Amino acid sequence: MARRPAKPTRAPKLDASTRVALFLGKEAFVRDAHLANLRRALEQVHGEIQIARFRANEYEIADVLDEARSFGLMTAHKLIIVSDAADLVAGETNRRAMERYVQSPTESATLALLSDTWHKGKLDKMIAEVGAIVPCEALGEPEALRWVEMRASKHHKVRIERDAARLLVERLGTSLQRLDSELAKLAADHPNIDEQAVRTLVGRTREEEVWGIQSDLLRARPAYAIAQVREALEISRHPPVLVSYAMTDLTRKLHAFARGLEERIPPAQLVKILRLWGGSARAIEEAARRIGPEPAARLFREAVATDAAIKSGLGKPERRLERLALQIASTR
Repeated sequence: MARRPAKPTRAPKLDASTRVALFLGKEAFVRDAHLANLRRALEQVHGEIQIARFRANEYEIADVLDEARSFGLMTAHKLIIVSDAADLVAGETNRRAMERYVQSPTESATLALLSDTWHKGKLDKMIAEVGAIVPCEALGEPEALRWVEMRASKHHKVRIERDAARLLVERLGTSLQRLDSELAKLAADHPNIDEQAVRTLVGRTREEEVWGIQSDLLRARPAYAIAQVREALEISRHPPVLVSYAMTDLTRKLHAFARGLEERIPPAQLVKILRLWGGSARAIEEAARRIGPEPAARLFREAVATDAAIKSGLGKPERRLERLALQIASTR
């Protein structure tokens, strides 16, 4: 059974008294907004502050903590920002060093730890006592829809119709950075953003991304299919939910086409029923003929299970997607 959505929680307190803050999650827009709020709070009390940035895999934990403990030459307070912070505390020695610092943090510095993932432990409680743990997770589609409406009104000073907001999320996904960028473009010429404006200016961005992933998988050998999933996640930076959607949608189409062919439904009719477009129609028909209805049904069931597991937070999304890609490619 799918896990129920978490109840909304009160926003963590970030102010000039914050000595250590953990910004946890992959949504960069949310993280940067919280980080900007923290910086403003520090500047209101300390005036100009010194900012030092570290990437965890390029420095030792001693470098970061030495920076935190040293006095600034020109300013009274430092904001030390560490990217990929989970790497900084990897291993017992490093984690204990961070625990010792958090137990007695420097008053003249604020340590901001940024991390997509994090292994929970007693360090979390220590951080909460001297600062905050700030969730920066990607929103679901309903929350993203509400965010688009609010952002359009309060920040861009325009109104966006509900159907237009829904279409924007459908085509771009839930990345707030991408949504805000497109909202800014739309707001420049449309005081009231309707569905037609979104269709005209935003185009088929998300559908094209989905088909790009699907077409790569259809023609890929097993090893190459896994590499394509990694490229989609790590290089193209597609969210796992989008990649999962693309793969589930692909297996659904393959199963429906293969079953339709078995029932002697004309391919042209199946293309219309499944709303295939461009080069996808021929590619999916060829793959469906090659795979057959029963293997296609097993693939579809596995894809649905994979998608449910990812949305429920079970296991590592990239590993589940790689395994599914391998199963799809192995049916050649």
